[in-house]
Amino acid sequence: MLWPMIAIALGFLGIAVLGVLAVRVFVEVRRLARQVGQTSARIQRAAEDLERAATPLAARAHDSVRD
Repeated sequence: MLWPMIAIALGFLGIAVLGVLAVRVFVEVRRLARQVGQTSARIQRAAEDLERAATPLAARAHDSVRD
């Protein structure tokens, strides 16, 4: 009777450890997703800034080629 009880206790502890690890992974994935979202927003803003800065330069280059 002792060995089945030990086996059940170890099984329960194993499942509990897996549950704790799953929660930790979930928290880290949420944090990573938040960072990816912030980074993609910053990249989008940088791309818009680059486009705004390049437009007058491209117009000047086009005007100088025509002349």
